[in-house]
Amino acid sequence: MGRPVTLFTGQWADLPFETICAKAKSFGYDGIEIACWGDHLDVEKVLSSDAYLRSRRDILEKHGLQCFAISNHLVGQAVCDRIDERHQSILPPRVWGDGKEDGVRRRAAEEMKMTARAAAKLGVKVVPGFTGSSIWPYLYSFPPNPPDLVEKGFAFFAEMWNPILDVFDEVGVRFALEAHPTEIAFDIASAEMAVQAVKGRPAFGFNYDPSHFGYQGVDYIAFITRFGDRIYHVHMKDVYWSDHPTEAGVFGGHLNFGDRRRFWDFRSLGRGRINFEEIIRALNAIHYQGPLSVEWEDGGMDREFGAKEACAFVRRIDFAPSAIAFDAAFERK
Repeated sequence: MGRPVTLFTGQWADLPFETICAKAKSFGYDGIEIACWGDHLDVEKVLSSDAYLRSRRDILEKHGLQCFAISNHLVGQAVCDRIDERHQSILPPRVWGDGKEDGVRRRAAEEMKMTARAAAKLGVKVVPGFTGSSIWPYLYSFPPNPPDLVEKGFAFFAEMWNPILDVFDEVGVRFALEAHPTEIAFDIASAEMAVQAVKGRPAFGFNYDPSHFGYQGVDYIAFITRFGDRIYHVHMKDVYWSDHPTEAGVFGGHLNFGDRRRFWDFRSLGRGRINFEEIIRALNAIHYQGPLSVEWEDGGMDREFGAKEACAFVRRIDFAPSAIAFDAAFERK
């Protein structure tokens, strides 16, 4: 029996919750990873209305779906970011408020605490999401960064997220950062610094997604090995990158996804360059038994075709580790 295969609803938030549940079941998924935006899940309503909570459970049950995680990437982004007009389009009005930076961050932090409590009420043990980063704009380090600028950025991350993680601890839920450009952690080195910043507390771990590492040149198998005890959730997503120089390099040249001048772009599973067999072997080695959640993104493909194909791909590529040594039968008895 393979791991549960789920569909992340974030890229389907334009559809009503019941509609995407029906589609996910028809595509062959065992469950869904529910996004906390669109009408899919409102964490405030989960905490304030038993009828609303029951409605989510009833829809899942109606379609024979499980839920292993709820994700709140959009609000989490605002906790540590430098706030600007872009954030208004992704935040609930109650979090955006008057748009002033300190207030937005404070309200985003409170919303993430509510997300932990809502997850516990739903019986879910993991919340994947983003953290935002006050130091991402200084990645290229020119003009030269002051010696302590990065250190201060990680200290600010810890200051903002430790009180949130306290609530995660209180309710028995873990936060899984999707290491990703624009977050406090986006590769192995920065992930190590993030773990150190929160003093290694178990409430903080990772939502593993290889698509954000491959095109950067980050060893995405080594990430699994290095953080094996902190991989709390897994996104299955593919990415393509070119073998040849392109008009826009790793930074993207301000071009939209799907533009053929880009060096890299997300692809439907099995159609990019990620080696998923090695990922499954590495996940087996760390004894990961959680869901394999398809985050479907491909600007050049119909999403329903892609999501159905992706589900079949994950089932085909997933396999359990051996319970015996392959050469055990050769031994004399």
